[in-house]
Amino acid sequence: MSHTFSRRHFLAVSATATAGAMLVSPGFATQDAPADDPYAGLPMGMQSYSLRNFDVATAIRQIQGLKLKCVEFYGAHFPLDASDEQISAMKKTLADAGIKITAHGVNDFTSDHERNRRVFEFAKKVGFRNITANPRPDSFDSLERLVDEYDIRVCIHNHGPGALYDKLPDMTAAFRNRDERIGACVDTGHVLRSSEDPVKWVRELGGRVYALHIKDVAEQQARTHDVVIGRGHLNVDGLFTALKEIEFPKDGSMSIEYESNPDNPIADIEQCLAVARESIGKVYA
Repeated sequence: MSHTFSRRHFLAVSATATAGAMLVSPGFATQDAPADDPYAGLPMGMQSYSLRNFDVATAIRQIQGLKLKCVEFYGAHFPLDASDEQISAMKKTLADAGIKITAHGVNDFTSDHERNRRVFEFAKKVGFRNITANPRPDSFDSLERLVDEYDIRVCIHNHGPGALYDKLPDMTAAFRNRDERIGACVDTGHVLRSSEDPVKWVRELGGRVYALHIKDVAEQQARTHDVVIGRGHLNVDGLFTALKEIEFPKDGSMSIEYESNPDNPIADIEQCLAVARESIGKVYA
């Protein structure tokens, strides 16, 4: 399917998604989830880019089917220019599905303060606190004013080799001496592609880690592909141990992201989640 959707198509899809969510088979219903949280209170969800070849209604049903209660939307599934009517429809759809938006992104920021403000206004209307971002260096004065005004976090995302925040020193330098609500979205797959250690990133960034994209890669090199977490180079137990040590915030955003096999990623995502649950069970026991 197309990766982009018109506003009219988005409205039509989001208006019908509530009904669609209720048609998911009983085994997928949120109320059938185990009484004990298998993620130990962590806000485990999915970056909807993993489902980029699906329309938003189908993506929501898939997330519900995976018994996830959180989502980070990317722009094609929930556009920043959504109308108030569209936002209300999406909020109702997600409430009925038992899913909470924890973040949105990855969003670009520039020195254009009013353009930046529109992203924060969207976040305020929708009701999420974490904006995953790829901010230009000249955007930070604007962002510092906006995070203070809205009490919404900016979570800088590392895009891998050659990107602005490729290496750990690049990330730490970006928010040094800035408002504490400017922090990091650690994409473990991109960290690995940059031949660095995600566990070290989490420990050194500490309390400034507000979001994660959890994924694994076959090779620690620029060109590679995603694999089920723990089958490549990601130390899954080490990652969750580090997250426990830094007391990762429960109002943060933690997303499984799987970029390979976009036409049929669910089986691989299920395996990623199973590995995460097993590791969390050990680390947070």
